[in-house]
Amino acid sequence: MSSKEMVTSSAEQIKAQGKYGPVIERWGWMSIGINLVLSILNLEIAIASGSLAVTSEMVHNLVDLMAAIVLLIGLRISQRKSQSFPYGLYKVENMVSVMLSILIFFTGYEIAREALLGSLGPTTVNAWFLAGVAFSAIIPMVFSHFELRAGKAANSPSLTASALEYRTHVFTSGIVFISLITHYFGVNLDRIAALLVVVFIIRTGWELLKDGMRVLLDASLDPETLAQVRKIIESDPATGQINSLTGRNSGRYRFLEAEITLRIKDLKKAHDVSRRIEESIRDKVPYLERVLIHYEPSTPTSICLAFPLATSNGHLSEHFGEAPYFALVSVRLSDGEIEKQEVIKNPFRNLLKAKGIRVAEWLASRKVDIVYMREEIQGKGPGYVLTNAGIDTTYTEAKSLRSALAKILNKLGSGF
Repeated sequence: MSSKEMVTSSAEQIKAQGKYGPVIERWGWMSIGINLVLSILNLEIAIASGSLAVTSEMVHNLVDLMAAIVLLIGLRISQRKSQSFPYGLYKVENMVSVMLSILIFFTGYEIAREALLGSLGPTTVNAWFLAGVAFSAIIPMVFSHFELRAGKAANSPSLTASALEYRTHVFTSGIVFISLITHYFGVNLDRIAALLVVVFIIRTGWELLKDGMRVLLDASLDPETLAQVRKIIESDPATGQINSLTGRNSGRYRFLEAEITLRIKDLKKAHDVSRRIEESIRDKVPYLERVLIHYEPSTPTSICLAFPLATSNGHLSEHFGEAPYFALVSVRLSDGEIEKQEVIKNPFRNLLKAKGIRVAEWLASRKVDIVYMREEIQGKGPGYVLTNAGIDTTYTEAKSLRSALAKILNKLGSGF
């Protein structure tokens, strides 16, 4: 059978725009306001005091102000699509980030050059300047606390990163404060403080450049996200194996593509399984714009057979969910040889309710292909679970595992 594929746009259930977008936009506007206040405050102190360290911190605030504006621009532009840009305009945000990083590097260079080679004028320090710098440290400290809580609640990497960046301002404002204090007592550390702040400015520019270029060059998603998606796909009982899994970023949104084999041959059921896998991925991975799943039936070299047992020595049980044991037998299809055989205790036998369904889910998780039993479960909960997982159920008149296997292996040549 040829490979089938399912392409699903995120227009109906994209989390980033539906749930996270308004949160990011609201906090983005607040971030712009905070950075604007801090920039004006430090600008006034820098002009009045003549301190290069304060000027550096003011530039640091302006850098974050521009980054916050880029965040909002990207969010707005990313919601626009057209026939010319069917995948959205998400990368505009990254293009602006790269241009912004170049400006940041140039600004950092100018401040560093002034600190190393320039002739600094007199610096004035008084209690009001010290109070202003202290206030410029308290504001980001308080704001970052609440923004970090909002970022974790919304599962938003952007908000979390923004909150952590504000905590950096607490540190750099502390450097400026110490510089002014020491200058008050006759020790001029203005050049050193300015250079330390430049280090953080350059670091911000490097992060913007690195992240922006990775997206523009279609670099792979981070290993942690791909590992999470792989685990989600493998956890579905109908999954045979994952042939390939790739993903990329576009702006802050993610595109995923997987090629998998399914243990189900029915086309409609396979389509339902792929949708189920997609929904599981979307439920756990934020900022997913599109998931593309190629699926095809698996061609196994062996099959796993399950038998409910009344005793551990091989007597078949008359019941499914209440069977004390289960025998799992792996049979090689090429020659009908038994590769592995084991008897396992039923972990759900003592449950008061839904034990049959739990047993069916357990067998599905162990990738069983066929269950042979002396009880009809079609039309019951366990039967639905097994069917949805692509597991066949067959009634057998055999009373022992040995006789059941003998009949099955005899039929192997003509197929199941």
